Amino acid sequence: MNSQRWECCLALEHLLLLHLFLATSIQGHSQRQMIAVSGSNVSLHISNLPALSRVTWFYTANQKIVEWESNRTNFFNSKFKNRASLDESYALCIYKVQKEDSSTYILRVLKDSGKEEDWAISLEVLDPVRKPGIKIQTLQEVNNSCHLKLSCEISGQSANYTWYGNSGPLPTDLQSPVLEITVYRQNFSSYYTCQASNPVSSKNDTIYFSSLCKLAKSSGVAWIATWLIVMVPIVPGLLWT
Repeated sequence: MNSQRWECCLALEHLLLLHLFLATSIQGHSQRQMIAVSGSNVSLHISNLPALSRVTWFYTANQKIVEWESNRTNFFNSKFKNRASLDESYALCIYKVQKEDSSTYILRVLKDSGKEEDWAISLEVLDPVRKPGIKIQTLQEVNNSCHLKLSCEISGQSANYTWYGNSGPLPTDLQSPVLEITVYRQNFSSYYTCQASNPVSSKNDTIYFSSLCKLAKSSGVAWIATWLIVMVPIVPGLLWT
């Protein structure tokens, strides 16, 4: 194994990887769960391995990725053949991981004593969350209050949603892709921010208000105001349901 591969695996320590430990075990060993962002490089490793005669990494129960034995390294014919390496500590480095690489990887070792043991690492690869866009569904002023309904859902991608106002995060019961609240002058917020996030990334969008039920004049909300002007004469009933 060459020094460049070794240095590459060492450099992976700064990447965004979350490590959780599950109760699941294989032959008494804890199963580690790793979450990585697509396009990054990951290093799957087990610490404090004893003296070994053979090391094999599996993508599935039957699909071998690489095997080391008698100082020889053999990469099998798999999708990892040209984007994986094995370092001196038997860590498996995978480059530019994709969602399809999500799996439970098995490290099977043969000790010098002749005993065979398995370790498991569950890898989940996620795409960065896309930037959300706030849309106004309802903006209706009634009796010195404002009925406000905003949507922020990202189509086709799982995410967690958090809404913020002037005073910080809104109450837990309001945290969903759709924010529907009644705003009074005493709880008026000059902006609402929707943050969409998953375990590897987060992005947000913000809408601004100059006063109760009045959008601020800014480039960030101009298209929303235009949408309202066009749609209200056509379907006025939507704002009154």
